[in-house]
Amino acid sequence: MAATDWTTDVRGSGQYAEVNGINLYAETHGAGRPLILLHGGLGSGEMFGPVLPLLAENHQVIAVDLQGHGRTADIDRPIDLRLMADDIAALIDHLGLDKPDLVGYSLGGGVALHTAAKYPDKVGKLVVASVNLTPDAIYAEMRVQQGQVSAAAAEFMKDTPMYRLYQQVAPRPEDFPRLLDKIGDYMSQDFDYSDEVRSLQVPTLVVAADADMAPPSHHVEIFNLLDGGLRDGGWMGEGRPKGGHALAILPGLTHYNVGMSPLFAAVTLAFLDQPPS
Repeated sequence: MAATDWTTDVRGSGQYAEVNGINLYAETHGAGRPLILLHGGLGSGEMFGPVLPLLAENHQVIAVDLQGHGRTADIDRPIDLRLMADDIAALIDHLGLDKPDLVGYSLGGGVALHTAAKYPDKVGKLVVASVNLTPDAIYAEMRVQQGQVSAAAAEFMKDTPMYRLYQQVAPRPEDFPRLLDKIGDYMSQDFDYSDEVRSLQVPTLVVAADADMAPPSHHVEIFNLLDGGLRDGGWMGEGRPKGGHALAILPGLTHYNVGMSPLFAAVTLAFLDQPPS
């Protein structure tokens, strides 16, 4: 959900993979150590158009369209982070990737988080951007707006970039109201992903905009669960989290444009390319 044009021509090499009961679309850009890139709700890989060339300079970026999004048709199951995490794990096996890094934004960040938590042996490093661990972390006015997402809102969304892109690329463009219903159901549920964060065994970068859907303090709390921000880092970094975790609050951005920002690409690449301490 961003006030920018998602139709930037950044097409790479696309393919479908039949995994875990779904025909998953993935588009490959660049070459190098593999990086799986996961978009936000109601979007697709095109959401990252402005930063894909940066990410793909030295990495093989595999931009996935999640269930019911972009070029991946919906199937008869709810939008569920755990099920979509199984999709990504199956895709890693299908493509024969050796511990790719996972980078996810918003909905895709939740999928990346669950993938790394459940399948640590399949993942290198993890970057989660604009992810919330509980519903009450989100500003109250945003919770009200989320409660209005349903098929009934389809007519009002026809002037949005999400709708226009969906109509251009979806296998069944008429499924957009169904996607809104499923996203609305997903956002209406109670959840707490704190245990998944505590269980992470891979180096993790927590990213948020300074004007995100939840306050910066929430993302500091996520960092705290990773043993970060609890002590002075020390002259030699000896006080940093032992797992190699990090936090980045990006200035001048919001929930809706953080994933398209060069700042997001810069901190992501700096983290992924940093050798183990």
